[in-house]
Amino acid sequence: MPEKFLIYNGSSIHYRVIGAGKTVVFIHGFGEDGSVWNQQVTFLKNKFQLIIPDLPGSGKSELIPGITMESMSDVIKEILTQENLSSCTMIGHSMGGYITMAFAENYSGFLNAFGLFHSSSYPDSEEKKATRRKGIEFIKQHGAFEFLKAITPNLFSPVSTGKMKKEIDTFIESLSYFTPQTLIAYYEAMMRRPDRSMILDKSSVPILFIIGQYDTVIPINDLLKQSHLPCKAFIHILTETGHMGMMEETKKSNLILENFLINT
Repeated sequence: MPEKFLIYNGSSIHYRVIGAGKTVVFIHGFGEDGSVWNQQVTFLKNKFQLIIPDLPGSGKSELIPGITMESMSDVIKEILTQENLSSCTMIGHSMGGYITMAFAENYSGFLNAFGLFHSSSYPDSEEKKATRRKGIEFIKQHGAFEFLKAITPNLFSPVSTGKMKKEIDTFIESLSYFTPQTLIAYYEAMMRRPDRSMILDKSSVPILFIIGQYDTVIPINDLLKQSHLPCKAFIHILTETGHMGMMEETKKSNLILENFLINT
């Protein structure tokens, strides 16, 4: 797959461009990198041009100073500029959805449509912020990989953990490169992000919601409250999934994405 780089604020940012046709940008979440989308890439690459970045600090991309959801959306904008693209559809998973919402606020003219894949326009609740602060203390004491080993299995539904143990273990092992600095920067940036539900309310482009029935990170009720806000909403519930639908219900997720991308 063609690998590319750009320099943003002195840091090297890695991304891949695969396929041809309508441009789709896939943004991964916290404790992941662009490879989390590999099964979607295989399924969609013959119909669309796919851009898959590694966010700053993830994969082959270097961390940028003073990271925020907004600065990471700026990185995505720079990738589009480098590729001479003026429009795309953007799909963001979890933290990638928070970045997508920041992009929709600052660069709405670039978006034909966008999707929140187990993600939300709401800010962190006080309870969520407290959980993240505990996570930061754990990372400082025990390291990034020990933290990811502890939390990642909980991202999957009981159905998935029963039948996907080998795949989940392999996924966790792929995360051993993460640094404490990166994970702490992500958590602090997520705690600072504002409420962007008004972006959903005001948006005129189609918006996709992919919801996990067993998602403990982005609860189903929170997403159902948001899903009525856009004037054009596509809503799908993965009934055997926690927070990792692209891995847990790959075939169903792929078909949902393909249908949305063809029809928007």
